[in-house]
Amino acid sequence: MSPSADAAAPASTSGFPLAPLIAAQLNYLLSHSKLPIRVGRIWSGCRKGTHADRFTLAIPFCLDYVHWDFVYNALYPKVAPDVVFGPEDEGFQPLVDYAEAGNGDKSCLARWDCRDPGGLLALVEELRELYIEYQKKRVGEVNDARVTFELSTVLSKEGIEVCMVPSTDRPDEVKFAVPLLDLDFAKLVQGCPWRLPQKIHLQVIFPISRSYSSVPSAPPPPRLKLISTPDLKSLFSVEDVKLPPWINGMCMAEYLPTLEENLKTLVVDASASIGSRRRFIEALAPTFGRPIEADPIFCRRATVVSISGIFTFLVHFAIPLQFPKQQPILTLQSSQHCNAEGIPIMSPPLNDYPWSPRWDPTEMVERIYEFLTEECQNFKKFCSDSITQQK
Repeated sequence: MSPSADAAAPASTSGFPLAPLIAAQLNYLLSHSKLPIRVGRIWSGCRKGTHADRFTLAIPFCLDYVHWDFVYNALYPKVAPDVVFGPEDEGFQPLVDYAEAGNGDKSCLARWDCRDPGGLLALVEELRELYIEYQKKRVGEVNDARVTFELSTVLSKEGIEVCMVPSTDRPDEVKFAVPLLDLDFAKLVQGCPWRLPQKIHLQVIFPISRSYSSVPSAPPPPRLKLISTPDLKSLFSVEDVKLPPWINGMCMAEYLPTLEENLKTLVVDASASIGSRRRFIEALAPTFGRPIEADPIFCRRATVVSISGIFTFLVHFAIPLQFPKQQPILTLQSSQHCNAEGIPIMSPPLNDYPWSPRWDPTEMVERIYEFLTEECQNFKKFCSDSITQQK
């Protein structure tokens, strides 16, 4: 569950609680933002104050985070906060730019109402959009023909972000964060618990050329990496995706369609794999008995109780995303033997049992049962030996 708007604010690092009006705005931001914003340090600007009134927010941008300080005044909590940007963004002065353009009245600060708990969220969203445009402008000033061409061809894609990546030990770089697959991933998973939108991005980093030779040379290829939001790994792992090769002279407008087509196929397969894993878990009941635990949404794990004579043990099934191409990993846990710390003794992971992805779920389970009929005796001996060694 997401926190309610009137839930307690994150703990202050100064020992003082946030002033109530300020806490309400911060809580509203954390529970309603579509971005995974993090709270860093919370502190008070007054040594003798009784409330904290300022904090650092880590705000997602271009597959990384920017850290901005939001400085309220606990003595005047009805006043809008000041914002302190990072030292690397001295040129980012959004309010000055607003004033010079005569658009100051368009800012949410011009309509600040301390009674509106959504004020801070509106401010963060406004500043982030201005920061995106600021970084696009910076990259547009780079003297690099390839970067200029990429900007002119892909910036029209919705949601794309770009920024400079300064470096002290190598040439500066330009990073593109390109959103892929306009899909609502939550609709692919029945009962999905995700609160935030799930995304897959292609990170593309171009080194800025600094060639002083009169003979033109081919620029080095960009560095490519797929990055997904953390929760999406329960459904689909981008680490398992093999990226298409980047051919010399290629641009992103040529590269993206093939990549997105491949990804779409893999995501559809990953969604279908949930059904395969669910049928496998359902097939456990006739042979092992009803599982005592199971993952009902992504069907990645299940646990059953097994008995061999007077030896009772648990069988944990870890079912991979690539099921049935990859077989479940089994771990046995004794219900009767504990180590010196009082922790139940467990077997090493087991996957050396007969397996074929072409078998139906019933045969898969029966083959595992036959394997465990013998393996449980080995595990029982392992447990007994472990207890003997403790004495």
